[in-house]
Amino acid sequence: MIKVLIISDTNKKSLKIKSFLLKKIRTISSFKSKLVIVIGGDGFMLQTLKKYKDSSKSFYGINSGNYGFLMNKFSSKNTIKNLSKAKMINISPLEMTVINNDGLIKKSLAINEVSILRQSRQAASLSIKSGSRQIIQKLISDGVLVSTPAGSTAYNLSVHGPILSLNSKKLSIAPISAFRPRRWMGKIVSDKLTIVIKNLNPLKRPISAVADNREVRNANTISIKTNKKIKFNLLYDRNRSLQKKIKIEQIRKETI
Repeated sequence: MIKVLIISDTNKKSLKIKSFLLKKIRTISSFKSKLVIVIGGDGFMLQTLKKYKDSSKSFYGINSGNYGFLMNKFSSKNTIKNLSKAKMINISPLEMTVINNDGLIKKSLAINEVSILRQSRQAASLSIKSGSRQIIQKLISDGVLVSTPAGSTAYNLSVHGPILSLNSKKLSIAPISAFRPRRWMGKIVSDKLTIVIKNLNPLKRPISAVADNREVRNANTISIKTNKKIKFNLLYDRNRSLQKKIKIEQIRKETI
């Protein structure tokens, strides 16, 4: 029998689903569990994955939020059956290392993206390198986004970044409201390289660096790399895998 832990956020819908599953599935302590059922939205899933980053657990998300891209749809009739037949994928997070204006170093993980954002009314002035290659010497913009394939349909897509397939072994670098050069559309780079983003004018144009939802203010130099030593095991219903969700986004037509 699989050792299962069920956790949820605190909204009513999540708690109702949790109560239903507790009647159907025998659960144990988090230390002994091999499978974690996560009930909530994408944000709660990201929070949970980071909490258990040093474990080898598998995670099955059940959506009780809005879009729930990282989650599965709940069904009182089919969820138990879907769980038993779920397909696993492995994803690795970005590791963000920030040196702030005081020389302090802070590290965070990002499963979806790292966002570099202007911190004041002044636009950000940034240089970007990938490995030894200078991607852009000076970008004036509201910021820049570095996205994983798993996160490429989230904030990255909203700033017109490319959608990356899970097996692409690539990262997306996408500008946010680029002013100079106005037509720079970003870059796709190998996930083997370290991306270094430097604030060219930290006193006049302060920036913050955000790993998913964890912010470091007054950032000076930001290094971003894929941490392949960490692998999150995510389970998806066979007919709604993460690969399939990404492909659907690639062909989706927006309506106004």
